[in-house]
Amino acid sequence: MGVKIDLAGFIKEILQKFGLSDQLYLQISVAFIIFALSFIAGWVVYHIFEHYFSKWAKKTKTTLDDEIIKNVKKPVYFLVVLVGFYYGIDQLTALDVYSNILVQIFSVVEILLTAFIITRVINVFISWYAEKTAKQGKREISDKILIIFKKFLQGIVYSLAFLVILNALGIDLSGVVIGIGVGGIAIAFALQNVLSDVFSAFSIYFDKPFEVGDFIIVGQHAGTVKKIGMKSTRLQLLQGEELILSNREATTTSIRNFKKMEKRRVEFSIRVAYDTPLKKLKKIPEIIKKLIEKYDLTEFDNIHFTEFGNLGLNFQVVYYIKTGDYNKYLDIQQDINFAIMDAFDKEGIEMGYQTKPSLPAGK
Repeated sequence: MGVKIDLAGFIKEILQKFGLSDQLYLQISVAFIIFALSFIAGWVVYHIFEHYFSKWAKKTKTTLDDEIIKNVKKPVYFLVVLVGFYYGIDQLTALDVYSNILVQIFSVVEILLTAFIITRVINVFISWYAEKTAKQGKREISDKILIIFKKFLQGIVYSLAFLVILNALGIDLSGVVIGIGVGGIAIAFALQNVLSDVFSAFSIYFDKPFEVGDFIIVGQHAGTVKKIGMKSTRLQLLQGEELILSNREATTTSIRNFKKMEKRRVEFSIRVAYDTPLKKLKKIPEIIKKLIEKYDLTEFDNIHFTEFGNLGLNFQVVYYIKTGDYNKYLDIQQDINFAIMDAFDKEGIEMGYQTKPSLPAGK
């Protein structure tokens, strides 16, 4: 038979050699048991996260819950162990003289660990939202905006955690809050323009008035959005040069975004000569209508003989083109113009003057 080992008696004998009482021996034993239970409880919590919550999250349509569980299970495990460690030490009366210090130390660690868990959840939410919008093809998200936005929210969380820590340490927060408020106001005034551009970048990111690749008109400038940064937005103008706008200016000015256009209304006029016979004038609406309707992307609306102009007889034409592509619109309008000239030439219809004709010299 094997040798029976009395571990409890062995430990008690060692403690007695050092002059430790049975009461202290009992306290250490209880503390050790609490330590062990805290590790077991932490392992159980981790196991639940790993094998139950994770499996449940995989059955859902979104990956958000998967990422949250993945990022918080270890910090939660350490939080459970930390709580057990605190209550274990609390059993030792020999440390009562240091109880206030120990409470403060454990409070600080718990607050920081809780803040760390919150920031990890925030990061998961932001990354998930960015990935979701990218998959849906809504916009290309700048990594710099994501990083700065994460750091900004983390700064808020840790700032609040810092105030909670000061309160846990028994420090009067009235002076601290006043100091932070005055300092914040001073910094805000000093960085007013920079902060305005940064917050405007967040506004562009969330409100989405335009995205990279959109053709927009801002004020008197028209161009394609090439880059959206934290401080400025860059446009490639039609003339070829690059225009750099502050984000504040881009969000406080009226913006016309042509990429959002799904259907464009087109209106143009045609002028024919005064000596055009009435019979041919009546043919013009049907000629124009047929020319417009032959395109898949066009939708004819109306054509009318509107006025007797100074330089000819004016017809007003309206149709819709089912695309926001500006170049496609120009291509179709160009084909329609060529087709009108060809049809009028075959019908013997003379175009009216687009400008007042100049008289020959001497007349």
